[in-house]
Amino acid sequence: MSNKTIVITRPSGQARQLSEALQVSLRNSGFTAESTPKIIALPLLTIAPKGDGVLVKQITAALKTADLAIFVSPNAIECTMRLLECSWQELSSKPVPIGVMGGSSMAALKNHGIGLEGSPAKVFLPQNNAQWDSEGLWTELQNLRWNWSAKKVIIFKGEGGRDWLADTLKNAGAQVEAFSVYARVPLDLNSSAWNEIHEIDFAKSLWLLTSSEAVRHLGGAKLPLDLATAICPHHNIADAAEQIGFGEVFTCEPGDDALIAASQAWLTI
Repeated sequence: MSNKTIVITRPSGQARQLSEALQVSLRNSGFTAESTPKIIALPLLTIAPKGDGVLVKQITAALKTADLAIFVSPNAIECTMRLLECSWQELSSKPVPIGVMGGSSMAALKNHGIGLEGSPAKVFLPQNNAQWDSEGLWTELQNLRWNWSAKKVIIFKGEGGRDWLADTLKNAGAQVEAFSVYARVPLDLNSSAWNEIHEIDFAKSLWLLTSSEAVRHLGGAKLPLDLATAICPHHNIADAAEQIGFGEVFTCEPGDDALIAASQAWLTI
């Protein structure tokens, strides 16, 4: 086993998916048992879905008159569909168009059969994966040439987070209603999940960071991150990583494939 370590900081389920995909890619690329790094999952945030009958009624009522529904993340999709317990087609007399910001969200929609129906809901996604973020989705939506003052937009999100897209839509004249369908619970700094981290060689560690909020929480752990390297799929996350003191910070394109390719490139250094 290599003395290098890759730390995946996503919530548990998503970390497992990325870890498995990374291991498969490494094997297919010719990495041996001796050259394969140790992969550690450190779930800096846990996704806690909301379960509230009043919230369900509010969302159901809002979707009946919505012109567009935006999911800010795969977590927003999973938590919303778990909350509503019905198909997307059942929520309105006509399928409500959907906006998402990246490929992982597209995959989450497909997991729920959304976009695959006989009369599928229209799904808007930034065409350039280098723009898989709020700004990229807004660019895509502007191509619709809609009169936003006549549109009602529903946004599904977690508690807190960026409000840039909601504010931009409001400034364009849209009626915007946001629903928090999950909370992010930071990993307790006294959790045993940190034990394995304290044993690694930070100078030979690569951290895959996919959430600015998670990065800010990591900054409170008092670790020698100045010795470590981080890969981030967005400049906002990279900025947060630099602020908490990572020695080297690299930015890659969004998506798991890009994270995996960047990880393999680091391993060959």
